[in-house]
Amino acid sequence: MLPARRNNQTWIPDFFNDFFDTAWMDRPKATAPAINVVETEKEYELELAAPGMTKEDFNVHIDEEGDLVINMEKKVDNKEHERKGHYLRREFSYTKFQQTMLLPEDAERESISAKVENGVLTVCIPKIRKVEPEKTRKTIEVK
Repeated sequence: MLPARRNNQTWIPDFFNDFFDTAWMDRPKATAPAINVVETEKEYELELAAPGMTKEDFNVHIDEEGDLVINMEKKVDNKEHERKGHYLRREFSYTKFQQTMLLPEDAERESISAKVENGVLTVCIPKIRKVEPEKTRKTIEVK
């Protein structure tokens, strides 16, 4: 299972990313949640680290192309609280994240489930069960 990357990108975004990713010019600090993917005999299990998030902060769905899309958005109430002074530094902010994952061929898309527990989003992706045909011996009459 891989993050989706579309082939319609041109050289321009890479050129600017390379230009701004140098020792003399800092890139903005952006982080993405850590993702683990575990495969068992019956399913794939995707774990996304999301401390402080609740199930209301997530939207997990299958897009038109059949890919798994995880949206995470945490809005912070920006009301000014009664304070004796003003903020010298404020790091509470708005958080938004989206990740598109290409699903494997054997993923049973209709049975995917998700839950949030202890700061971890867990997405269970069952595998399509392959029914093996019974092996029987059959004699064919030669005419």
